[in-house]
Amino acid sequence: MKHKKISIFLAYLPNELITKQLIKRYFLNLSTDSVPGNAAGNFSVIYKNTYYFYSAIMEKQATIKDIARALQVSTSTVSRALRNSNDVNQDTRKAVLALAEELNYQPNQLALSLLHKQTHTIGVIVPNLDFVVSTMVKGIDEVALEAGYTVMVCQSNESYGREILNTRRLMDSLVDGFIISVSSETKMVDHFKKIQNQKKPIVVFDRVTPDLQAPKVRLDNEEGGLLATQHLIDQGYKRIAILAGPENLDISNRRMDGYLKALKDNKMKVDKDLIIHCDFNQDYAYLATKELLAMKRRPDAIFTISDRMAIGAMLAIKEKRLNMPYDIGLVGFNNEPVTSLVTPMISSVEQPAFEIGKQTAKLFIELMHGDVDLSDREIVLKPKLFIRESSQRLLTKTAK
Repeated sequence: MKHKKISIFLAYLPNELITKQLIKRYFLNLSTDSVPGNAAGNFSVIYKNTYYFYSAIMEKQATIKDIARALQVSTSTVSRALRNSNDVNQDTRKAVLALAEELNYQPNQLALSLLHKQTHTIGVIVPNLDFVVSTMVKGIDEVALEAGYTVMVCQSNESYGREILNTRRLMDSLVDGFIISVSSETKMVDHFKKIQNQKKPIVVFDRVTPDLQAPKVRLDNEEGGLLATQHLIDQGYKRIAILAGPENLDISNRRMDGYLKALKDNKMKVDKDLIIHCDFNQDYAYLATKELLAMKRRPDAIFTISDRMAIGAMLAIKEKRLNMPYDIGLVGFNNEPVTSLVTPMISSVEQPAFEIGKQTAKLFIELMHGDVDLSDREIVLKPKLFIRESSQRLLTKTAK
């Protein structure tokens, strides 16, 4: 009889899975006139008790075992039905799918990941999350999401030790591979080579390193340094200083190479006293600029390889009450929003940060799915110079 079938169903369904929706589905359309004798009263008690029990308990995540138990079928049958396998009876498959939807069943992603030996998760390690790097990460995330990957981001805060710790934690999180931009302290890459030895793919972006054989995505930093320095030369500046980054970083050396090339191309003497290596830090740049301005023959222009450094340089220049661009010129790098918010606005070299991120993620996915060796692949994007008040002494175009 109908009420007996319902009682049997409830007996096999764990109490915590008896939801309000299920109760309505199986009880509300049942007329008490169709239940003989005292069964109607018994049904009313069952309904009320079940309803109040549901209201009192905490909701629990349903499992394949729960569905199998409720429908009196094996877990393997439920598993195959959820995958829409053809070897499961059509009525059984419909019942499984209906109950799974009713219970809001969600597959155990960790179990599936272990089964297929992939978590579809990318570990991203960056030195910081400033404007440029965070824009790159957005590009990575956009492409990764479209490809079905989740991105886990860790920042090293420019610390070599923390960078190593990040790699260990991400390995413990079972990421499929790594996208990396190295810290300013990183001089050895053994921790990354260990990852490669465990067959985990790595793509390096922005702050690449020649010591690691892996696919790379970067800006043409030498071209960026050349654009900035050539612009200052075109504006009539003669003694051009550079605030370069740490000597161990590839981006520092390449941007300085562009600076040196511009001087050489214009037959200008290289003065080593005008080359200062310091961290990508406003305070260090401020102190370095004070040192430059204290020279007997001070520079008449300064090229900094980051905009944070340019802000530090500007503070020191303003302390000296020097006029930009007439007493001294200033060009930064990255074209962060702050360069247009200060007075005077700072000329800066822009890199396509979002596109660098997108290209990096595309290369990683290609590495994951392809059989071709991509270890020597290098994607290089072009910079663009934005000329503003801090360096424009002569009439020129606003961008090159």
